[in-house]
Amino acid sequence: MEVLAPIVETLGAYVVDGGTDVGIMRMMGAARTQIGAKFALVGVTPESKVALPNHSETAANLIPLEPNHTHFVLVPGNNWGDESPWISCVATILANDAPSMTLLLNGGKITFKDAFCSVDSGRLVIVIAGSGRTADILADALRGKASDERAIKLAKSGTLQYIDLLDIEKGVENLGKVIKGLLSN
Repeated sequence: MEVLAPIVETLGAYVVDGGTDVGIMRMMGAARTQIGAKFALVGVTPESKVALPNHSETAANLIPLEPNHTHFVLVPGNNWGDESPWISCVATILANDAPSMTLLLNGGKITFKDAFCSVDSGRLVIVIAGSGRTADILADALRGKASDERAIKLAKSGTLQYIDLLDIEKGVENLGKVIKGLLSN
């Protein structure tokens, strides 16, 4: 709410994520609404995994869509992670040759797939060290301290950078500078 959403709004950029009402996707939707932003917030998710609004038959294992997103792209697939190449593709299309980046916070095993898709499309991946799980594994790989083969391969790609949020004040300031600098070009 204090950094990312205001920058995206100022730049008139798009945000593309998984679109479900959990984790960072929920936080991004809430931040967009709380600051009264108008930027497009696009959720890309497997249709078979989400509870669609106004559908009377909703299975208990379906995840709701995040209500503050402006658009959704429902893609084929029966598993979480099937959306990963689609997220990257939608981001590339919306960028339309303008600079774009992937911001990686926390995350689980699917986050590795998301990162590989971004790297494969030549998109810079900014890893937020100190945000937990996959992000911290990748930051360790970038520091040369990893044993996870996926993290080592991603670190060697040359398209990952990390910002350490352990020093919150400096980390947030650096994150804002990196995002503005990259997306303003």
